[in-house]
Amino acid sequence: MAYAELATLRPRAGGEYVYLREAFGPAAGFLSGWTSFIAGFSGAIALGAVGIASYLGRFLPAAGDATPFVSIPLVVVTLSISPRTGVALTAIAALTAVHVLGLGPGRIVQNLLAGAKVAVLVVLVALGFTIGDGSVAHFGAPGGPVTPALWLLALVPIMFSYSGWNAATYVAEEIRDPGRNVPLAIAAGTATVVVVYVLLNLLYVYAMPLADLGAVDLGADRAPILDAAGERLFGAGVGAALAAASVIMIAASVSAMVLAGPRVYFAMARDGQFFAGAARVHPKYRTPVAAIVAQSIWSGVLVLAGTFEQLLLYTGFAVITFAGAAVAALFVLRRREPAAPRPFRAWGYPLAPGIFVAACAAMVVNEIWREPAAAGAGVLLIAAGLPLYLLFRRRAAAGEDGG
Repeated sequence: MAYAELATLRPRAGGEYVYLREAFGPAAGFLSGWTSFIAGFSGAIALGAVGIASYLGRFLPAAGDATPFVSIPLVVVTLSISPRTGVALTAIAALTAVHVLGLGPGRIVQNLLAGAKVAVLVVLVALGFTIGDGSVAHFGAPGGPVTPALWLLALVPIMFSYSGWNAATYVAEEIRDPGRNVPLAIAAGTATVVVVYVLLNLLYVYAMPLADLGAVDLGADRAPILDAAGERLFGAGVGAALAAASVIMIAASVSAMVLAGPRVYFAMARDGQFFAGAARVHPKYRTPVAAIVAQSIWSGVLVLAGTFEQLLLYTGFAVITFAGAAVAALFVLRRREPAAPRPFRAWGYPLAPGIFVAACAAMVVNEIWREPAAAGAGVLLIAAGLPLYLLFRRRAAAGEDGG
């Protein structure tokens, strides 16, 4: 709800970039947007697109074939073109075209995909608990020891898995009556996702003992948890159905990121903190076409380079840091602008947002302590944007066009 208040206070494109810039200055906003471009949105799009290709490979084996037929060695990476990367690039291009055509067509496709995703998960949960071959005894099975430090560390990927719940804030500038509709979208979307995800995780435990869940290989060569749980519940014959469902669910997530991410770079470019071309709007469709295409091109490069998994491993630290900072911005703007019109006020202020900020701070400190290498890489990923920030700042001061 803190995001809902911030979005109605500043109903502009850009989401967290806008709130951090307004509360903590342009450098904080830029680093948030930089991380979103270089890894946050683009890396997640690349990972999702490769996932689509891999699941399509269950029906069309060639689609999931990762054998490269062309390799292009560069200074630090090698770009590999294979049937799987070709399918992944096609998926990115198709969703890019949809969202270039306007918020209307993009919204229709996104709503259809998201609705299908929720429907698939609801049906899976309902059938799993009613006719699936699971056991409630799994809930009483002993698990491994859980310490506060391990619990906080586990929250990092959980937070990352919920990324996108605040997508409405990125397009607030394009939403009719944002003071009413943005809070409704955030509340309804978040509540739906939380309920479905919690039920899905309960279904996983119903299907498999905790020890078996922990042993599932999440790598590309073996079935992930959804496949493993589905086969335990319904038998090996459900593989094709689960693969088809997975394609729909992943496509919904990729579509949401193709839609939301470019609004950040558009807002940055408009403020002189990114390449000026990213602020260009399509004359007919009124979409930030250059920002959309730029994000998709970079996502495609990550697909070919195969480096998106490493980037996403380091991005969890940044996601937690900027999410906590964005909610902390609410306290700053409440104090700085007490009389500003607020169509919506965060529920439970200051306790609820304060707890969230404290939890994010605890997760950041804990990751630095428990996973110093990943946390250090996350810090370097964020800090790598500083030279670019200084370049854009100098150009803005000189009145130059960022290109």
